[in-house]
Amino acid sequence: MSKLMPLLYLLFLATVSLYGQRPNVVMIYTDDHRYSGIQALGGMQVKTPHMDALAKEGASFSNAYIMGSFSGATCIPSRAMLLTGRNLFELKGKGHIIPKEHATMGETFGRAGYHTEVIGKWHQDNASLARSFDDGKTIMGRGVYLVDHFRMPLWDWDEDGRFAHEDAYLLTYGKTNTLERRPLSERDQRGPVGTHTDGPHTSEIFAGEAVSFIEQYQKETPFFMYLAFHAPHDPRQAPPAYLAMYPSDEIVLPPSYQPQHPFDNGHMFLRDEQLAPWPRSPEIAREELAGYYAIITHLDDQIGKVVAALKAAGAYENTIIVLAGDSGLAVGNHGLMGKQNIYDEDGVHIPLIFSGNLIPEKDSNHEAFVYNFDIFPTLCAMAGIPVPESVSGKNLLPVMEGKQAGVRDHTYHAYRQFQRACRSGDYKLIEYVRSPDKDWKRGDIVTGSRVTQLFNVASDPWEVYDLSFLPEHSERIDKMRQQMRSMATELGDYKENIEGEKYDFWDVYEKR
Repeated sequence: MSKLMPLLYLLFLATVSLYGQRPNVVMIYTDDHRYSGIQALGGMQVKTPHMDALAKEGASFSNAYIMGSFSGATCIPSRAMLLTGRNLFELKGKGHIIPKEHATMGETFGRAGYHTEVIGKWHQDNASLARSFDDGKTIMGRGVYLVDHFRMPLWDWDEDGRFAHEDAYLLTYGKTNTLERRPLSERDQRGPVGTHTDGPHTSEIFAGEAVSFIEQYQKETPFFMYLAFHAPHDPRQAPPAYLAMYPSDEIVLPPSYQPQHPFDNGHMFLRDEQLAPWPRSPEIAREELAGYYAIITHLDDQIGKVVAALKAAGAYENTIIVLAGDSGLAVGNHGLMGKQNIYDEDGVHIPLIFSGNLIPEKDSNHEAFVYNFDIFPTLCAMAGIPVPESVSGKNLLPVMEGKQAGVRDHTYHAYRQFQRACRSGDYKLIEYVRSPDKDWKRGDIVTGSRVTQLFNVASDPWEVYDLSFLPEHSERIDKMRQQMRSMATELGDYKENIEGEKYDFWDVYEKR
């Protein structure tokens, strides 16, 4: 039996006696939503009053990260880490499949007597989806994608996990503005070509389903809801009223804005980086950032509706709400557009808020180094549920209770075979290599650059001032390189540990 069990049991008894039942859980996961994409956290121009309220009514973490990715689709391993409580190197392959021996968050709460519900985006295999939840509403992401928030292929819940291509449908507005559903056809071209007149936005669909579930839920057992939005992932579409909030000529560019990245980071020419032309002029960067802020503010209003529904139903007092993003996003920072990097704001720094009536210290911010896979064991601790043996994340409840300052003294990050980083104290070291790769168009290639960067993230959170060339930091770099190598060994960072991975960062790095 876990050493945490006595403490968890006492916490469970205290929760039951105070509120009459175990707490509900609403796990909200947003897509490509960087830390500064919440006004209360980053202080930027984006308007997020409802997410700001969650921070005020809860505990936020200023140093929350994803560990990285071995795929350009970083949301795949990010979601696998969240759902399993396992780090990047403990996943099956690149995170597409969650094997049965890796207990999922939904599965764990279900076994503890919760009703488990899923709404929105799912990026793993059908079998793990079906075993993780009792029921679901609208599901997105099962192999058909039109790159359009207003024309998103959807599925109804299938308890057997089939989600067949022919069962996908679109929600559209009829002639009398009524909501209708129709099957996909060959005429449905890839977007983004949809507008608010064609059908509801994905954020509206998923939030609406969550509100309906909350309003109709009558069971005595508590519920666990996984609400996975697709926003603010591109295309950066939002209804006109939200776009009008952000005139592009009034957007202030972040300190790390650059027209182009100063060197080849190994993965410069993928889809995300083709969303805007090179160089990224200030005008282009402002337009992209305006669209990003607009879709976030629209998302914020939808999240506000979900919280309002909890309060109207009398469920808010006994519900833990978690809000987290699945990755950072550059949107012009360092001359990049996507998230295929390990800069903080551009790739790995995420918002993380635990909110609601049950949070011990309201309006609190914690500087502890945490990962998204720490959410799973933390929720288990808060609900008095034993943590599965397959989970390796850390329980953050003692940090929120003020009993300890942190759960680890460093972070480690990886992006494919090209980039590695470690954060220790105020400093972050990033190492890049030039490595073989395979491009689906160009075949076998060699790409990337041998570059070292050192940032004081505490004083330079946008990672603008590279300190690696300064003689006074040479000893620090040597020590951090040793620390990074030690972390890699401890975590199992080698290609044989990643199913399907042909290239190894360390093979190239140590031959420099």
